[in-house]
Amino acid sequence: MSRVGKYPVAVPAGVTVSVKDGVFLAQGKLGELSLPLSKDIETTVDGSSISVKPVTETKQARAMWGTTRALINNMVKGVSTGFTRKLEINGVGYRADVQGKVVKLKLGYSHDIDYALPEGITVVAEKPTLLAISGADRQKVGQVAAEIRRFRGPEPYKGKGIKFEEETILRKEGKKK
Repeated sequence: MSRVGKYPVAVPAGVTVSVKDGVFLAQGKLGELSLPLSKDIETTVDGSSISVKPVTETKQARAMWGTTRALINNMVKGVSTGFTRKLEINGVGYRADVQGKVVKLKLGYSHDIDYALPEGITVVAEKPTLLAISGADRQKVGQVAAEIRRFRGPEPYKGKGIKFEEETILRKEGKKK
């Protein structure tokens, strides 16, 4: 029995959900998201809650039960409140600037890096060294944050580079004489 899948998903006010032709749709103030549903899962919408249960007792159906419920929960949260990841930039001269749909990064290379933002993602440079990435789709927000972090990951000796705000870097001791 799935520990995640057995709980219903609460639908907040201002969010409309529907299931049509094997596709789950969620609409809210931050946009619209859709999820193709597996044939092994039955999804029912009862007013302000969504319940998910497996159709058969196969291993695949039990695996998709909790996964589908978690994806639906993320969609409902995303269209109502959204998701945010924050990135910190550490290093002398390292900075970021947002110009329209492009993030300009200065990370100590001989050239600046221009990162074009995908549709549905917004980035705000709260400080030149702090980026806030937000959007309705949790997977897209995490993917964009990971791609920006990959340009200059944090190094263990001085901690220079781009890291997630909640991340801790294990520091190493330098050379000794």
